[in-house]
Amino acid sequence: MAHDLAAMAAITTELKYTPIDTIPRIAAGVRNAFNSHKTKPLEFRLLQLRKLYWGIVDNEAAIVQACKEDLGKPAFETYLSEIDWCKNDIVFATQNLPRWVKDETAPDISLSNKLLSPRIRKDPLGAVLIIGTYNFPVNLALTPLVGAIAAGCTAILKPSESAPTVAKVLQRIVETSLDVSCYDVVQGAVPETTALLDEKWDKIFYTGGVNVGKIIAKKAAETLTPVTLELGGRNPAIVTKNANIRLAAKRLLWGKTMNAGQLCISQNYTIVDKEIVDAFIVEIKVVLKQFFPNGVKESEDFARIVNGRQWSRLKKLLEETDGKIVVGGDMDESRRYLEPTVILVNSPNDSLIKEESFGPLLPILPVDDLDTAIRIANEVHRTPLSLYPFGNKQETDRIMLEIQSGGVSVNDSLFHACIPTLAFGGVGDSGQGSYRGRGSFDCFSHRRSVITTPAWMERLLDVRYPPYEGKLAKFKQTSELKPDFDRNGNVKLDPVSYLLLGAGSKAAAFGRWSAVLLGKSSVSPTLTEER
Repeated sequence: MAHDLAAMAAITTELKYTPIDTIPRIAAGVRNAFNSHKTKPLEFRLLQLRKLYWGIVDNEAAIVQACKEDLGKPAFETYLSEIDWCKNDIVFATQNLPRWVKDETAPDISLSNKLLSPRIRKDPLGAVLIIGTYNFPVNLALTPLVGAIAAGCTAILKPSESAPTVAKVLQRIVETSLDVSCYDVVQGAVPETTALLDEKWDKIFYTGGVNVGKIIAKKAAETLTPVTLELGGRNPAIVTKNANIRLAAKRLLWGKTMNAGQLCISQNYTIVDKEIVDAFIVEIKVVLKQFFPNGVKESEDFARIVNGRQWSRLKKLLEETDGKIVVGGDMDESRRYLEPTVILVNSPNDSLIKEESFGPLLPILPVDDLDTAIRIANEVHRTPLSLYPFGNKQETDRIMLEIQSGGVSVNDSLFHACIPTLAFGGVGDSGQGSYRGRGSFDCFSHRRSVITTPAWMERLLDVRYPPYEGKLAKFKQTSELKPDFDRNGNVKLDPVSYLLLGAGSKAAAFGRWSAVLLGKSSVSPTLTEER
């Protein structure tokens, strides 16, 4: 109870930005802490993760209230996607970290090199900067922080200023739970973030929009600092005439009503076979009524747009479209409310398709066939963050083959990104790198190749030392690999391999062995008679 009261009191105060002139000192502090090797022992990492878990537990009520204030987020969604997600992530990390940190035996090592005990050591990258975002302000800040702690790094967390109430709670959690010499929080907006980027980091982890991602990547390049960029994209959903229309409508509508559609992974537009467009829209109307039987506006189960600037941006997108609103359209600026809105558009050049909406807008583009759908998706965005194909297996397999994306949910929406132990990340301009579960540990670790050469091997290693005269033949004899292919790229097989492998085909091998066995069977009686 005391924890809850203190946490609730903390969120009523105004968010104070970190003085810019103190940022170099804060950054130097976590660099010095890493250089002291304090964070490297396994027990230190486990202790910090366990304390972070209880820090979240002690601030649950404050997190729920903060997400409600900043985003109008329903308590259920806050527990589902913020609180319980982070708690489970920590428990998973603590249960598996002793195994993750162990040296791995290096794969694909020849017999002669095994004498050197080749192995992969997992070293922390160093002092890292984590820049969060507003749509899932707890999850997208603490999940990478869990990975950084697990890997043995020190870290500065920069929460999103667009979710200021949550930012205060995050600062309280870090400062009351973790070793503040190793982990700290910097609050602020563009000037404070710029000051952070002026510091030298061993990795920068950023979640947010493409434009800011480019700025961060450019700044990081000046010092060759590695980055993980979790960005967004104009993600396509494709619904073929062979899809389960009702299921597609239900699942895609869920993807655009959760968190009021403020998800980088939700579909930005839906391409639908023109034969089923009318039926698809009817099903969306039915499902919308099922989701919100008493209407969306007064429902406690529908979030709000994060701020007035984002609300006005979405309103402008609706005003600029050439499409026709067929479902929804209600809005209330004073409450930052925007009803889930379905718009029937007639061109892939429509503003609602060309721009990422990041809100509860569902543009639908009818097409003649799957060929057209795939072509349009690739023209709109060649490397989106997510892809949502609905159809039969042949169709969804083809869509995955011909359209790149960071991740895919086949016959579903969002769910590939809802499995906390499944690595998540973009491709191309929708992101670089991945994390989640074991992936978060790997994200902040360096896989360091190590060998140990014993003294007794010196005679075996003599071939590597000058003078080289007469040693090349010996070297080739012990190390040269012989190709199993000819000059035309065809695989060469000796007679035994030909029988066993069948020229690369198991079916052909089976056929040859069958012929051999049948041949033996046919001559057996003769041999018996001769005996």
